[in-house]
Amino acid sequence: MPQRYSLAAITLHWAIAALLAFQIAVGWALEGLGAHGFHLYQWHKSVGMLILALTIARIAIRYWKPRPAKLEGGWQGALASAVHVGLYAFMLGAPLTGWALVSTAKVKVPTLLFGLLPLPHLPLPAAVHALAENGHGLIAWLGIALFLLHVAGALRHHVMMGDGLIWRMVPGRSPILLVALPALILLGFVAGRAILPAPQAPAAPAPVATEVDNETEAANVAEAVNAAAPVDNAATNATQAAVAEEEPVGPPPAWTVQPGGRIGFSVGNDGDTISGSFSKWTAQIAMDPEHPASAMIKVTIDMASASVGDAYKDGMLPGDEFFGSAAHPTATFTASGAEATGPNSYRARGTLTLKGVSKPQTIRFTLSGKDAARTVTGSATVARSAFGVGNGDSSTGLTPQVAVTFSFTAKRKD
Repeated sequence: MPQRYSLAAITLHWAIAALLAFQIAVGWALEGLGAHGFHLYQWHKSVGMLILALTIARIAIRYWKPRPAKLEGGWQGALASAVHVGLYAFMLGAPLTGWALVSTAKVKVPTLLFGLLPLPHLPLPAAVHALAENGHGLIAWLGIALFLLHVAGALRHHVMMGDGLIWRMVPGRSPILLVALPALILLGFVAGRAILPAPQAPAAPAPVATEVDNETEAANVAEAVNAAAPVDNAATNATQAAVAEEEPVGPPPAWTVQPGGRIGFSVGNDGDTISGSFSKWTAQIAMDPEHPASAMIKVTIDMASASVGDAYKDGMLPGDEFFGSAAHPTATFTASGAEATGPNSYRARGTLTLKGVSKPQTIRFTLSGKDAARTVTGSATVARSAFGVGNGDSSTGLTPQVAVTFSFTAKRKD
C-alpha cells in the first residue's frame, strides 16, 4: 500500500486544484468582457491571492510533514519532479505577476479581496507593467500545460501501471473520495464559467435627437449663435416689448439650502446603469421666482465625495481616468439669470467647470412650495468626454451622456 500524504497536504492539494480550474475558466473570458467584467476581475484577483496564500502553506507543509517516497526513477522520475517544480512556480508566479500588473497599471483599480480585505499596490515602477502583463499571460499558458501533464502522469501511474499513486492523495482509500475529490476540479471549472455574464445583445442606437435634446445641445454648443439669431415672430416681439416696459425690480432674495439635499448622477455601462451621488456640495442661490432673469446661481461640488456604492468603483472615481480630484478637487456650475419655461418650471444656462475644463451647460428645475420655503428638483445632461471624464480602457462601455439630478429644500434669507 503506497504511503499517503498528510491530511493537511491532501486538503491543500485538492483545494488549490479546484481554484486553479476556476481561474482558468474565468481567465479565458476576461479580455473580451471589457467594463462589463469589472466584478469578475475582482473575483479573479481575489482567488489568485488565495491561491498564492495556499501555495505558500503547501510549501511549508511539504517540508514540515514527511512525504511519500518516489515510485519511479530515471528520466520519468526526473520529468515528474520537474513538473512538480514547474507547478509550484506557476502557483506562485501567476498571482505575483497579476499583482504586479494591477499595481503598475495606468488606471489604479483598487482591489478588495472578496469584498473585505484591501490589497495594497506593490511599489513598482510603471515601466514594469508590460513585463508583468506579458509574463502573466505566458505563465498562465505554461501552467495549463503543466496542469495537464500532472493529471496525465497521475492517471498513467494509477491506471496503466496499477501502482495506486492517486491513493496517496485520498484519505482512507475511500472509493467515494476517489471520485469526489477529482470532481472538485470539474466543479471549479463549471463554477468559473457559471459566473460569467451572459452575452450582451447589441445596444440599440441612441435616438438622433429629441425636442429637449436639440434644445440642450444648442444651448451647450452654440448658445451665442442662438442668442444672436433674428426673431421674426410678431407675438415674441410683442412679449419682449412688454418686458422692456416693466418697472425695474430689486435684487433677488438669497436662499439657504437645507440639509438633506442630493446631487446624483447615472450613466449607462454595457447595458447596465451605474448610479451614484456626491455627499459634499454647497450652493449659493439668489432668485426671485417671479423675476428669474435676475437670478444668480453657483453650485460647488466636492468631487472626492462621489460614490456609486461599490468600493472597487469608488476607488477609481478620484483617479485621472474619471474625476482627477487630486488636481481638480471641485466642480462648479455658475449661471447669471434663468428663464421660465412653464408654471414653476425654469431653465438656467451657465458654465460647468469640471476637471479644469469649462463648457456651457444647461440645467432645468422646478419649484414647489411657497413664500419662504421652496423645494427644488431638477436635472441636466452632461457630455462626459468634453470634460475628459472616462478617458481610459475601463470606460469603453460607458454611454457618452451622464444624467445628473438634484433635489433640495431652500429657505429664503430674511
